[in-house]
Amino acid sequence: MTEDPLSAVFAALADPTRRAILARLASGEATVNELAAPFPISVQAISKHLSVLERAGLIVRTREAQWRRCRLDPAPLRTLAEWVDQYHQLWSDRYDALDDYLRDLKGDPP
Repeated sequence: MTEDPLSAVFAALADPTRRAILARLASGEATVNELAAPFPISVQAISKHLSVLERAGLIVRTREAQWRRCRLDPAPLRTLAEWVDQYHQLWSDRYDALDDYLRDLKGDPP
């Protein structure tokens, strides 16, 4: 069964190492070695994390001669933000209703 794109993004973002990699790529392209440098894990482990991010559409990997560079693709994050925003509006409306209810209980004017 194929995973839907939103689930793939959530799964990719579930790991703190992958979130840190995305944060680094938000400031610009980087090689795999540059991305691996701050982590206490192997370059091979970073490559596996990059594969997850790539499958989710969050990064694009390119190859120039011996260099493999990675860059952030923000489109899936935009889709995720739109999905989350639906629920933000729902909860905002519910908090407003709760605020009105509590105000009525206290007898305060609106």
